[in-house]
Amino acid sequence: MGAPELDFEVEMSLVGTERCQIRNQALEAARVAANRYLTKILPRQKFHLRVRVKPYQWLRENKMVTGAGADRVQDGMRKAWGKVIGSAARIRPGQAVITVRVDRGQIDVARVALEKAAPKIPTPCRIVFDKIDPELRRKLGYGAE
Repeated sequence: MGAPELDFEVEMSLVGTERCQIRNQALEAARVAANRYLTKILPRQKFHLRVRVKPYQWLRENKMVTGAGADRVQDGMRKAWGKVIGSAARIRPGQAVITVRVDRGQIDVARVALEKAAPKIPTPCRIVFDKIDPELRRKLGYGAE
């Protein structure tokens, strides 16, 4: 989302800290939360938001029948394969889930947008700088991440 063709000074990412599967609905909710905040605050889409993981993993469920006579209707777990109920993205610890690129004046806006997206992800997350001038990092007080 935003303006991918522009060149930005700062790149920040939302990074998962544990191995997990993120369902496609959770990825979409995180994307919508971050994008809504960025488009509301920043003028004329002066940002680039990218979801870095794709939900390629199929999730299956073997639905079981309950009630009277259910034992004559199905075989339980014999030859169970299940029906697809959704998809998910598998992430490793330290893998970037969402990346935002902005100019130096909008670092706090991008940080808040990523903080709004983090509760939608089912793993503890942290925000890291992928690209920033060391002088600017020191000046803003973000330490030596």
